[in-house]
Amino acid sequence: MTKLVNRTFWLVLAAALLAGMTACDGSNAGGPDVKPPDEKSKKGKAPRPFARLFIQDLKTSSLKWADVRVGEKAEFTLDPLAAVDGFKALDAAKQKLVQMEESGGLVCAGVRDDADGTFESGWVLVRSGVGYIDHGDHGHWTFKKKPAVADSRLDTKQGNPAHLYQYDGRFFLANDKLNGYTRIDPAKYDGSDKDTPRFVAGGGGHITLAVVGDTVGYGGWIDGGGPNKGRVDVTPVEAGVKNEPAYSFHLPTGGIHGAIANSGKVFFAPSDGVCWVEADTGAKLKADQVKVRHIPLGKDGDKPRRTGAFASHGHHVVFVTGKDANSALVLVNAKDAEPKPVFVPLKVKKGTQAVTPVVAATADGKAYAFVFHDRVKDAEADDALEVVALDPNGDGDFSDAKAVKALKAGKSAVDGHYGHHDLAFDADRRFGFFTNPGDGTVCVLSLKTLDVLATFHVGGTPTAIVACGSRETED
Repeated sequence: MTKLVNRTFWLVLAAALLAGMTACDGSNAGGPDVKPPDEKSKKGKAPRPFARLFIQDLKTSSLKWADVRVGEKAEFTLDPLAAVDGFKALDAAKQKLVQMEESGGLVCAGVRDDADGTFESGWVLVRSGVGYIDHGDHGHWTFKKKPAVADSRLDTKQGNPAHLYQYDGRFFLANDKLNGYTRIDPAKYDGSDKDTPRFVAGGGGHITLAVVGDTVGYGGWIDGGGPNKGRVDVTPVEAGVKNEPAYSFHLPTGGIHGAIANSGKVFFAPSDGVCWVEADTGAKLKADQVKVRHIPLGKDGDKPRRTGAFASHGHHVVFVTGKDANSALVLVNAKDAEPKPVFVPLKVKKGTQAVTPVVAATADGKAYAFVFHDRVKDAEADDALEVVALDPNGDGDFSDAKAVKALKAGKSAVDGHYGHHDLAFDADRRFGFFTNPGDGTVCVLSLKTLDVLATFHVGGTPTAIVACGSRETED
């Protein structure tokens, strides 16, 4: 696309937004969410950036970035997508970007190949170029620097990762074929300095991982049968100690496909319900001293319900379970001595499936779980985004959680583990930005009105997304 076409496109989009973008009550869609632009924008120059988006394109196996801007009348625009400086071109036929996380101004993305890691896999760490200047009573975000690669490992020795986690500000990349994971500390990338990523043994196959207090990791094995069925390896992750499993224990069922730590407990997602154990932060126990508890989630027909992955909000663990009309969002209070599930019914239509929730505490003090209903491959169904208020009356008790809105989403492009929608938030938690892989679009969502305020056509197959920065903030 030429510069002229780009310029024309954005002018047309801005005009359309100005003409038609209003909230449900007829007021300006941005309302008080949006701080008016600075004087430069009033003089005809482009409004300053509001947030920086990093977007993975499944079609080209590339990572692009662009700044979102908000104009004088709360109209949103998105700069043309650009490549990240120093980001090595991947072979789209053989490699895919996997999960992506942000911490400390750095964005980490995993890379997987179709040859069990023998072609080229690993990870790439990118400096976002977004900074925050704190002035005490107020502060502001800066977007003056361009994103650039800070470090990477792409070779035949990285074990073909599928999962990337962030715990306590550190990245943990699961090196599946190496039966372990790599710890990367963003805080060590100060100026020209770089961390020395550390390999930690634990977990196997398609590894899922929980790390507690940056002291101990719980690595799960994917095996549904055999000697590693339900196996969990407990390994110290600290520097200066032997980063190999201190011991292993087994859950009653296998196929572990999720793990998370919360409130001194570690939760797992095997093929039947949810299991949990008390966290052993010193890795001092023996296998026969570990007490595994089970939280049943009911059944779909004659098969026990399960989940695939978890999210956290405060001391609650959040996930989905069930199929079609029996789908539900589940909340578990990890602080309870014996946690019990709270089920919130979801309106999942046949031909779609509820995926792992994305949770946000908004600028006005509300907490929501956002659940995409992604179309099953080759099904004739519409994708949706259902919003659950986790604490409607604000008393800290999530037992009254309820679905409050369902929005039509753009198309997904699900094929195996790839092609799902993704959602990220600005630093102030005033807006969300979600991808529609099947449409080649990204939408802006108000976390105040829960309305879609703008849709940007970015092309390709946008999947994982990260948002950095926000508007200027004042106390």
